[in-house]
Amino acid sequence: MNLKQVYIGTDSGATTSKIGAVWSDGTTISTKLLQRSTNSEFGPEAVVRSWVEAVSEYLEQNELTWDQVSGVGLAIPGPFLSYGVLDHTANMSDEFAGWDVHSAYSNALAQKAGRAVPLVVGNDGNYGGVAEAQRVRGNTNSSVLMLAQGSGLGAAYIDRHGLPLDGDTLAGMEGGHMPAPLHLLKMKPYPCGCGKDWGCVEVYTTISGLPYLLAEKLEQYPNHDLALSKAPIKEKVLSLRGLAQKGDPLANEIFDFQARVMGYHVANLAMALDPSIVVIGGGLMDPENTTGAFRERYLRILRETAMPYLWSSQRKHISIVPATLGDLSQAIGAALVALYQSRS
Repeated sequence: MNLKQVYIGTDSGATTSKIGAVWSDGTTISTKLLQRSTNSEFGPEAVVRSWVEAVSEYLEQNELTWDQVSGVGLAIPGPFLSYGVLDHTANMSDEFAGWDVHSAYSNALAQKAGRAVPLVVGNDGNYGGVAEAQRVRGNTNSSVLMLAQGSGLGAAYIDRHGLPLDGDTLAGMEGGHMPAPLHLLKMKPYPCGCGKDWGCVEVYTTISGLPYLLAEKLEQYPNHDLALSKAPIKEKVLSLRGLAQKGDPLANEIFDFQARVMGYHVANLAMALDPSIVVIGGGLMDPENTTGAFRERYLRILRETAMPYLWSSQRKHISIVPATLGDLSQAIGAALVALYQSRS
């Protein structure tokens, strides 16, 4: 019996890992999210074991077998010391710095499958961009820029062949750690988890910087419930998205500010990359947790901020759209890169 080939994507975060997969024609096998604990607190061996167990579970759920697995992609936060070898990353412990994740996962996959399984490893933001680009470009070969805000800012540039810009040292498109235009924002350079002190865009657009933004805003709203609350700061900042969707002025001002920063960043990156399509992803674009009005307000402010800084030809040509794959994007993107690499 000729079994259909499948390509598996593993999206590993510090806390949870997600599994997705595509058929050999690039179509998604399932949009049902399989998410399991990464177990990073128990060290690298436990992480690899959790990935393999999650893949096995995914195959069983979708009535597939290891014999059908023709390649695996791993999406994982950078930066990298070399291909498949992690450097120090902001959201994982020092124990993982220098870890040859490519060799470790390759060996575990081979042991489970009973044969060598081709493995590709890349930045999670880049791989998320691959999946979103496949969805939005249709039958065109347009280049795509993706920015996805969550705990940090994922960034990816996808070329006409559907592959991400990695750079010569695998640090390409670390767009979250470029400096924000602080002179336009009238903000101070808050520190970033990456160690840079020049005001990384990530701090002004994602959850990581919300404690700073909230503290500044509360000075203008001393009688706000969050100013009077004894709740931990993490709980306060995570409540902001819900408050904004209820019309809370303080929360709306914070997300309007973040949208402006993203608009400047889109214009900045467009000067270097000149994409036809910009995809905005992350939790603020999640239709299950945000209203249509909230998403459209964010995108409107982003577009209005970016457009004056683009060349006239770009303003006529560029399209700025929300992401569609949500939490599945990086796993599906990793699977697609494994597929694309198998064709080369």
